[in-house]
Amino acid sequence: MRRVSKSQFKARALELLRQVEASGESVIVTDKGRPVIEVCRYRADPRPPLERLRGSVIKLDEPFKPVWED
Repeated sequence: MRRVSKSQFKARALELLRQVEASGESVIVTDKGRPVIEVCRYRADPRPPLERLRGSVIKLDEPFKPVWED
């Protein structure tokens, strides 16, 4: 992944976005050396919304039971 500062991104945003689109490689935007934003290519999920959520919900048989006991 490529890293660029906010000021570099601001000056070259269109160029960087085109590179991400063409190569698929992400760009990390940094602020004072800390990563703050990741720009990556959009990937559409062809599955319907309910199918994407299937299996993501956890069933709690006893929701009021303590998680652990000391």
